[in-house]
Order: sequence, then structure tokens, then C-alpha cells
Amino acid sequence: MAASLKSQHDHIPLDQTFTKCNMQIERTLICDVENDLLLNSKSFFPYFMLVAFEGGSILRACFLLSCYPLLVILNHDLKLRLMILITFCGMKVKDVELVGRTVLVKFYLENLNLEVYELVFGSMKETRTKVAVLTGVPRVMVEGFCKEYLSVDEVVGTELHSVGGYFSGFVATSGVVLKHKLAKESSGDERKEDIGAVTCVLNQSKEVYVMSNEDMKTSSRTKMPREKYPKPLVFHDGRLAFLPTPLATWTMILWFLFGILLAIIRLCAGVFLPYKVTIFICALTGFKIRVNGCDYSWKKKTKEGKGGGVLFVCTHRTLLDPVILTLTVDKPLTAVTYSLSRMSEIISPIKTIRVTRDRKKDGEMMNKLLCEGDLIVCPEGTTCREPYLLRFSSMFAELTDEIVPVAMNTDVTMFYGTTAGGFKWLDPFYFLMNPRPTYHVQVLEKLAKGLTCGLGNKSTHEVANHIQKQLAHALGFECTKLTRRDKYLMLVGN
Repeated sequence: MAASLKSQHDHIPLDQTFTKCNMQIERTLICDVENDLLLNSKSFFPYFMLVAFEGGSILRACFLLSCYPLLVILNHDLKLRLMILITFCGMKVKDVELVGRTVLVKFYLENLNLEVYELVFGSMKETRTKVAVLTGVPRVMVEGFCKEYLSVDEVVGTELHSVGGYFSGFVATSGVVLKHKLAKESSGDERKEDIGAVTCVLNQSKEVYVMSNEDMKTSSRTKMPREKYPKPLVFHDGRLAFLPTPLATWTMILWFLFGILLAIIRLCAGVFLPYKVTIFICALTGFKIRVNGCDYSWKKKTKEGKGGGVLFVCTHRTLLDPVILTLTVDKPLTAVTYSLSRMSEIISPIKTIRVTRDRKKDGEMMNKLLCEGDLIVCPEGTTCREPYLLRFSSMFAELTDEIVPVAMNTDVTMFYGTTAGGFKWLDPFYFLMNPRPTYHVQVLEKLAKGLTCGLGNKSTHEVANHIQKQLAHALGFECTKLTRRDKYLMLVGN
């Protein structure tokens, strides 16, 4: 269905309004991504910038930004072709597909037009309606989102030329695609009238329904709230925590070198200075650690249980979780890690111990560590950025009855301090590069003896599930049964 772009203003007939379209018989909805499915997307520049930065590098992003003044004066066709050339030239096809599935989806959902979504996709339920999404931007940028989150039947977009698994940066011979060409072919009508965002085509008929411009003008263009997302957004990847508009991208680039220096200062303070001095340096540089109603009853622990130390069970937001908890309780702690990079182990200001994923060996090792002092474990096994808790591994529950749940959360404005497909050793640096990162810490009451495996005679799964629910309630998060395996299968495919 792809067709060459003849004119930016090719149109289809305005026979009847879309709201009068009968969905009880077989029809096809033709929906345009740029015009009204997404808010503030008349220029797709921020999404090209996301591909350039996340799939390429900051140098590619800088080059794309430097060309923005030229993009402003070019017509739609040339502007799109130039952005494609700069963004995709030399980039691996599989890398771009990964960015489309794991990075762009977050920003698409955050900018999804609630009213258009409910009008278009709400009408699909329990009907014979099919949906085709059309876009002038490369299909690879929107197909993952449209099929995974919107369950569309077909995505038609601009196809890109590739050689040996790499994009050349040029548009394929089929040219640039817009919805108007396909809609006209579906309706069999060549008249040119004004058109709205959504078209309803009666199969095997020339009857066409569109959303009128009057309806679109009266639309409040409301963003989709999280609770109404078509599918929960639990996992996503990428470093940028903001939509990189030209101004926002320019601000980030100006900040980048200063942010690296600031991250080094914060890191050195944590590694070489006493805890109280480190907290002062953090506050001085804009790093906030908010301690919310922490309970320290664990300090009065008895010698009962299998070990002499306390086991802190934490939610997992970044690799800095154990370090921040150490600063909060003002005492040295040992952290059990799952897949920490060698660089992170070297620069860590606290003791870290790797688990082998052999339940028996790990249990013996952790019991030994508990006899020596307090221990930190993150039973989710991996980080999660969104307000969800992954399934807790239950192994920690059989180690001791001295268990203290710790609710931790983070706020960032520029960079995410986690990654699934990138360099993990850079995670702490990116988090510390944020202008004003915030850590929220709440040490909850020590788990009652009646709720433990020992004196309470509870199963390990019961204990793990109880603590997961307790921490989720403290944070206002939602519990899931998703695991580390699910995260990496979704984000990197292995």
C-alpha cells in the first residue's frame, strides 16, 4: 500500500463525520500517527532525536541538532529525507528496531491523545473493524508500538533502504508515505477536500467517513493518563528521561560535560569521604536523599534467628540502592549483587558479594555474611523504572528471621541510571549526572516474628509475597509476577 508522496496536501473526500460511522459491519479505520494520534507531533524531530541518541551516539544527536535550523526552512518531504539521512545512515537495522520497541514506546504512550484513542480504538472492541495506521516517518519507528500497544492490523510507513543489515540513510524506491494516498485508493475517490485525522472506509465501497476538523478543534487534546494505557508500561530502556525537543536537547548537550564533572565529584565523595560528609556534599551539589518516616527498631534486634545480622530487603531502582541505604542508616553494610560490572565493584564504597545463582552455595555464603554483620539484598534481581515491583525471589526468606523491608524510589529529570542493552558500568555515572536527582528511602518496621519462616512457620513464598505487597503499599506501586528473565527477554531478546 506504500505510495510516493505527491503533495503534502493530498486529501480525501469529507462525506460524513467519523462519529456517524457504523462499526457493526466490516470496516477499516485509517489512522494518522503524526496529525492527531500523538500530541505535539506535527514535527517528529524529538523521536528522530531519540533514535539518533539511543541507537547512535551523542555525536550523531549533536549533528542532528545542528541541522535543525535548516530543517525549519525545508518543505515536508525534504525535511523528512534529511532527518532520515542523518539519523539512520550507518545504523544497524536490529539496533533501530530495538529502539523502536524499547525506547520510543514510552514517549508515544506519554503523548497519546486520550480522546482520539478512545474514539478510534474504543470503537474496535467487539466489532469487525480493522485498523491501519499510516505515517510518513519510517515504519521501523512506529511499528513496534502500534502492534504491541494498539493492536493494529497493519502499519504503513516510509520504507528505508538497507545494505547488509545497515541502513544507508536513504528512502526506499517506494518513497515517502502519507495516509492521504492510501485513503484515496481505498475510497476510489480523487476529489480533494479538507480532512481530519481519522478515516473510516467501508470495505468494497466508496463511502468514506472522516473525523471532521470541527471535532478536532473542540478536542481538549488530553494526554493519556497512566491508568488508561492500552497496556501497562513496565519495562523500557534508553538513557533519556525527557522528550528531546530542540530546546531540551540543546540544554542537555550544554549540561553534558558539566554533568560528567558533577558525577565524578559526587562519586568521589561517596568513595573517599565519611558518610556524614558525603551527605553534605550530595546536598551541596543538588543530590537529594529524602528519608520518609524511617523505623530503626532493627537496631534493638535480639540474637534469635539463623544469623547475627539484619537482612535489609530493598526495592531495586538503581545500582546505588545499597550505597544510599548505607548513608541513610549511617553504618557499613554488605550488598549481595546479581550481575554487577567489574568497574562498579571497583568503585563501590561498600562491600559487594556476587551470587552464583546456585541456591545452596548462595544460601551458605549469605548465612556466613549475616553472621558477620548486616546484609542488603534486592530480591527483584533487576531494576525497574516504573511504579511496579517485580516478583521477589524467595531465597532470602529462609536465611534469617531478622528481616527489615526498605522502600526505595528515585526521581530523575534528564538521564536514567539503569540500562538493559547498554553499558552497565555507566549506570551510576548517568544517574549522578542528573542536575537534581532524588532518592526516597523509607526503612519499614522489622518483620514480625509471626510472619517469618522460622518462628512464624511461613513458607518462603508467603514471606516474599508479603514483603513485596508491604513495600508496594509504602511506595504506591503495583505488584507484578514479572521477573528479571521477562525484562531482558522484552528489552534485549535474551
